Amino acid sequence: MLASEPLLKIGRVANESSLSVKTIRYYEDRGLLAPVVTRSPAGYRLFKPEIFTRLHFIKRARALGLSLQEIGEILTVRDRGEVPCGIVRERLLIKHRSIREQIQALETLQLELQGILSGWNEISDRDSLDGTICPNIEQ
Repeated sequence: MLASEPLLKIGRVANESSLSVKTIRYYEDRGLLAPVVTRSPAGYRLFKPEIFTRLHFIKRARALGLSLQEIGEILTVRDRGEVPCGIVRERLLIKHRSIREQIQALETLQLELQGILSGWNEISDRDSLDGTICPNIEQ
C-alpha cells in the first residue's frame, strides 16, 4: 500500500459496499478481512482500499452458495499469494451437484403431491376417520 492511500473508516466501507457495518464487523470477527483491516490507536477499524475487492468476492461467493467457512479457506489460499481458482471451481462443482440432487428430490416430491391431489377424496364422515387423521396422505 502506498503511503498516499488513505485508510477508510467502517462507515464509508459499509456505504460504498452496500453492506451493513454489522456485517463487516462479523466478517472481520470471522477472519475474512485480516489483511486489509488494521486498528487505529483508539481502536477504530481502518480499512485499506483493497477491502472493496475482498468484500465483492465475499458477496459474490455467498450469492453462489458458498459458506463463510469455504470463503475463508479460499481467502487463506489467496493471502498466501496463491491463485485459488482451482479451489473455487472444486467448491462450485460440489455446490452444483448438490443443487442438481435437490432439484431431483423436489421433482420427485412434486410428482408425489400431484398424485395425492389428483386422487383426493373429501371425507366428511367422522366414522371413516377411525384410526387415521387424514387418509388422503396416509395411504
